[in-house]
Amino acid sequence: MEETTRKLIKSIHQNTNNPKLAWHLFKRILSSSPSSSSSSSSSSSSHHHHLIPTITRILLRHNMDNEINHLFQLTTSHHSHISILNILSQSPHHLDFAFSHFKSLRTHFPSTPLPLQLYHLLLRSSLQQNRPHYVTSLYTDMIQTGVNPETYTFNLLIQSLCESNALDHARELFDKMSEKGCQPNKFTVGILVRGFCRAGRTKQALEFVDGKMGGNVNRVVYNTLVSSFCKQDMNDEAEKLVERMTEKGLLPDVVTFNSRISALCRAGKVFEASRIFRDMQMDGELGLPKPNVVTFNLMLKGFCQEGMMEEARSLVETMKKGGNFVSLESYNTWLLGLLRNGKLLEGRSVLDEMVENGIEPNIYSYNIVMDGLCRNHMMLDARRLMDLMVSNGVYPDTVTYTTLLHGYCSKGKVFEAKAILNEMIRKGCHPNTYTCNTLLNSLWKEGRKSEAEEMLQKMNEKSYQLDTVTCNIVVNGLCRNGELEKASEVVSEMWTDGTNSLGKENPVAGLVNSIHNVSTNVPDVITYTTLINGLCKVGKLEEAKKKFIEMMAKNLHPDSVTYDTFVLNFCKQGKISSALRVLKDMERNGCSKTLQTYNSLILGLGSKGQIFEMYGLMDEMRERGIHPDICTYNNMINCLCEGGKTKDATSLLHEMLDKGVVSPNVSSFKILIKAFCKSGDFKVACELFDVALSVCGHKEALYSLMFNELLAGGKLSDAKELFEASLERSLLSKNFMYEDLIDKLCKDGRLDDAHGLLQKLIDKGYCFDHSSFIPVIDGLSKRGNKQQADELGRIMELALEDKTSDRTYRNGNSIFRRKLHKDGGSDWQDIINRDIGGNIALKTLKRVEKGWGQGSISSLLPQKNDYLDY
Repeated sequence: MEETTRKLIKSIHQNTNNPKLAWHLFKRILSSSPSSSSSSSSSSSSHHHHLIPTITRILLRHNMDNEINHLFQLTTSHHSHISILNILSQSPHHLDFAFSHFKSLRTHFPSTPLPLQLYHLLLRSSLQQNRPHYVTSLYTDMIQTGVNPETYTFNLLIQSLCESNALDHARELFDKMSEKGCQPNKFTVGILVRGFCRAGRTKQALEFVDGKMGGNVNRVVYNTLVSSFCKQDMNDEAEKLVERMTEKGLLPDVVTFNSRISALCRAGKVFEASRIFRDMQMDGELGLPKPNVVTFNLMLKGFCQEGMMEEARSLVETMKKGGNFVSLESYNTWLLGLLRNGKLLEGRSVLDEMVENGIEPNIYSYNIVMDGLCRNHMMLDARRLMDLMVSNGVYPDTVTYTTLLHGYCSKGKVFEAKAILNEMIRKGCHPNTYTCNTLLNSLWKEGRKSEAEEMLQKMNEKSYQLDTVTCNIVVNGLCRNGELEKASEVVSEMWTDGTNSLGKENPVAGLVNSIHNVSTNVPDVITYTTLINGLCKVGKLEEAKKKFIEMMAKNLHPDSVTYDTFVLNFCKQGKISSALRVLKDMERNGCSKTLQTYNSLILGLGSKGQIFEMYGLMDEMRERGIHPDICTYNNMINCLCEGGKTKDATSLLHEMLDKGVVSPNVSSFKILIKAFCKSGDFKVACELFDVALSVCGHKEALYSLMFNELLAGGKLSDAKELFEASLERSLLSKNFMYEDLIDKLCKDGRLDDAHGLLQKLIDKGYCFDHSSFIPVIDGLSKRGNKQQADELGRIMELALEDKTSDRTYRNGNSIFRRKLHKDGGSDWQDIINRDIGGNIALKTLKRVEKGWGQGSISSLLPQKNDYLDY
């Protein structure tokens, strides 16, 4: 029997990757009954205990939870249960499972003390999984069963309290350590100080160090305090602490200075950090530590984050000369800085330089470049980069594919994004929730509701973790589609069903009602703000207010975006007093005014003509360090122009041009040009038009506006000249009122000018309103130019008859559509010169009277209209 048992044990060890067989063999050993002697029984029991950790690890590795439950039932000894728990407590994904069996063990052995090591394992796992309630119950159990904690135990408990932000309780526990016969060590002090510093209570941490510890702490604690003071913009305190370290014989090391530099750079205070960095390089007499590679990398990262590329470039050269630019981390830091600041060509050269210097780019390096290319919408280059990665033996990961997918989505290319997702899955790279959410959001944004629902279904089938972001995307999509009631249902049901709400009597019914791995996610501020914005956009302000109250009742504090939504919609409706009440509530709740807040208020005040108050808001913006944007200026300019204060409006335009912070756009000039033309000051309007062309370029919107205003003001010659300039630049569109120009030229006796314009339209290949022919044909006929009148009449007749034709006839740039004749025809001049009847102009007029040729037709070469709603 002993030999058989040994063979079974050997087979178990040989079948660790075959858990079912290993489990079957283990049960055979348990069921075997030794028959020879008590020594044999003892040996079998020893084998049994020896195998417990082995079989537990095998079952755990293959997620065979049912078998582990059975294992607890098969092994009745206290020692065996502890062995199983020891293994379970070391698995981060089986903490709940471990605690379930811990409670079961307590039920069977209520007063038997457990090993302190097991408590430590469970405490450490609870900390790693952020389960403070488990920590509390473990400590209570230790006290009740008489297990004496050690200093390490207290360190774990204090760490748990600090991470739960129960700092006062952590301090009390620290004070009680001596009562339990345990003395705090340097780790205890470090844990408590770090907890206070993370909570922003650095001064209390320093008081604790000075009071309880008598200042007898190590350099690590001081470094923690120095870093925390720097993060909180308390540089003077940090300086004093560094001086104190020197006085106590704890000379600040490079870690101390790196902590200060890192904290300052994270806070955007790169100039202060560079001053310290410079001192480290130069002040050797003061005994300051020399910067190491970490110091250089921190400064390089800081310069790049603030866009200080010249300083960063100079630092890289210094690092290269000093032999400090040799690590992959340094190259990646510089690469990230270049790509994030739009220096794509330099980034590519850095990638080549890495290879030349024998530093192989890793997946992070390539992902940096991929992100830079996709941010600049260089998708073809991004695809080529992926091929380069594979050829260099670096295979794309989830981040690579997700970055590429996001790039396509940002350009609205959903088809290509879906292809990337399919390729990703096909290559064995599993998308994460962020990947799916990115595509899902793009589908909703593009209005492809059915595909979005299909995407949700696939996420469900593949057991992807749906989170609050997923729900927010669905809520936003429903609001975009006008399905506000259904969006509101999703929000309400999220409180009770988490992400299951997406499949409960809902527009997306049945999509997510069998989700695996669902995490209970409840609505957040973004969820409510999205719904409130949707309700406000359709004028349902009362319902939006109800949702706001519900949000507050759920202890969700609105942010500036939430308040701005109300302010904007109240101002759009002219309810300034309501907007101001929202503003007061906003400031009372600690939310500062944003640029959007000011723009909304200026828009509202402008609709009421309250100019003085608008200027006051602009002054207040500047005092608070908020710079006006183009929307601010355009709102101001529009309001001033409507109030007849064109001179003040022009001064704002000069302010934009002089300061150069905000560049005026097409809308800025359109507002002003309209205003001056309305007041009859065409000279200033034309000057503004010239400035607009130099600032914004030759835009069709500017030409058509200026032309129409000149025409309406009776400036026929100027209008004609501008119209011809538009034709030369191929800017003609339906926005030009050229029919009126031709008609007015004819009435003004300038028939040749009108005829010349028609001929230019024909030569340029434009399809246009054929009623424009009538006054010219009529004028030529009255003047006796029968041949020219008949020629224009034939062109007009053929163009009108051609509305049902499918053939295009060309000569040079001229394009006309015509019906096919029996002889087919071959030359447009032959058709024009062919005598197809008597008074063609008269026939054409009759056709026009019946409604033919009405409405203008835009150019065959489509032009983009640059209309920007201010």
